[in-house]
Amino acid sequence: MANTIHLDIVSAEGEIFSGDADMVFVPASEGEIGIAPRHAPLLTTLKAGEVRVKTGNQEESFYVGGGALEIQPHRVTVLADTAARAHDLDEAAALAAKQRAQEAMADKGASISLAEAQAELARAMAQLRAIERLRKKR
Repeated sequence: MANTIHLDIVSAEGEIFSGDADMVFVPASEGEIGIAPRHAPLLTTLKAGEVRVKTGNQEESFYVGGGALEIQPHRVTVLADTAARAHDLDEAAALAAKQRAQEAMADKGASISLAEAQAELARAMAQLRAIERLRKKR
């Protein structure tokens, strides 16, 4: 247990990942955080983006649509608004969401607020970055 940290990624839909990792990278609201075993305790919010989990020579990627992060010396908990394994993301749906958000931001009479459109755009862009990163690994 001294050389690994336990990670749980959960969302309203259920548990996405539970296991030990050598290193975890998360998209915190103020920037990316790298978490190693025996990390100092921390509680912060997450922005939409990619969670990367390194175990040995393996690396897994997950998409989170925001949420909260709790770090303890031997345990990390990601409470995500939405979460999915990166390889399960739908590129066509993300591109369509990006297009809808951009149109809503340009349309002053749109039925959704500018803040909602910006949040939708941020989520779509985070999904597309996770998809692109996964492509580069292959």
